Amino acid sequence: MGRKKFSEKEIKIIRKLLGSKMSGNRAQQKMVRHTLRTVFEFNISDFNIQGKAFGPTDLDECVRRGRIHVLDEATIEAMKIRHAEKKQHDEAMQQAEAIANGEAVDWQKVLEEWNEYYANNPEEK
Repeated sequence: MGRKKFSEKEIKIIRKLLGSKMSGNRAQQKMVRHTLRTVFEFNISDFNIQGKAFGPTDLDECVRRGRIHVLDEATIEAMKIRHAEKKQHDEAMQQAEAIANGEAVDWQKVLEEWNEYYANNPEEK
């Protein structure tokens, strides 16, 4: 599931991408969908009827019905920062849990030990 809140600028770009998807060949459509997912976290499947093409007019309809919310740039940027911080925190927690469970190695600790060893034993380099 992707985002449902976008800035006006993002909506304009998404609208253009959807237009180029509608007129492009299969490879171009695939690239547009990839861009929408990775750059904007916009998943067409969150909004369309399965089996029906999703284009710029469908996007406008979703905005009109309130399924997609258009917010100001500052709010969107703050939201992206909070999302990135949460993602980074979650990844750190998963890594710490994996290290504690013995499922992963703390490579930073190993590197520190390696550097300390060779600092104390320069002849073995």
